[in-house]
Amino acid sequence: MSRSISTAEIKAYEKDGVVLIRNILTADEVADLRDGIELNIANPSELAQVASNESDPGWFFEDFCTWQENPAYQRIIFESDLAEVASKLMCSKQVRLFHDHMLVKNKGTLQRTPWHQDLPYYNIQGRQNISFWIPVDPVPFAWSLEFAAGSHRDSWYLPRTFLKKQAKWFPEGSLEEAPEIGVDPDNSRVLSWELEPGDAVAFHMLTLHAGAGAEDLRRVFSVRMIGDDILHAPREWRTSPEFPGLSEQLPAGVPMDHKFFPLTWPKHKN
Repeated sequence: MSRSISTAEIKAYEKDGVVLIRNILTADEVADLRDGIELNIANPSELAQVASNESDPGWFFEDFCTWQENPAYQRIIFESDLAEVASKLMCSKQVRLFHDHMLVKNKGTLQRTPWHQDLPYYNIQGRQNISFWIPVDPVPFAWSLEFAAGSHRDSWYLPRTFLKKQAKWFPEGSLEEAPEIGVDPDNSRVLSWELEPGDAVAFHMLTLHAGAGAEDLRRVFSVRMIGDDILHAPREWRTSPEFPGLSEQLPAGVPMDHKFFPLTWPKHKN
């Protein structure tokens, strides 16, 4: 039986740009995903990177776009309830995979994930988009992601590298700097939750979010999905992640109908 989504959850996603979905994966799916993450860690791709300083007693490691080599990731992306839930929350008839993203913070990691939006790092435009942040380890409130409620309706903010704060994408001064969320509690509502394996936070790619370090192992699988109104927006710079050759194969301003972005909903019957 598929995971039902309530009207209240859909309205929360529309209003806040983020919603908690409990038990989006079954226990068996969580175990499968945990194995997939371990396989990914042992066999990183060329896009893998360490996002923490050498002086950090822990380790923040991430990798992108490995679903084609990872059977567990394929099962979660194409066979779980994620795509149907995405369709309902985005109010989109079709859903495509945009990319997968694995994030691991080892025990004792101090590195924070700074306040940022995801969409400015990408090569797409449009409102119907969603990211699922799915842990396979318990995530206490202190280590969980924080979200600025309603910020998905605000401006695009300048994307920077997390460690050196470099503007590698949009040029310096071309976009506003991300605001300091939480400095003025009267002007910001921050949402965060304790999570158990199989829970997910679903959020819009323009929702400002940040995260603390981790006192214990925190393994997360994130799936980015796109809906009906998403169009290709080629950049003059290398996006994060990069899709090699896409600009030559897919014109600007057209839907993301390409093998890099397979349909996940509706599901096709054999």
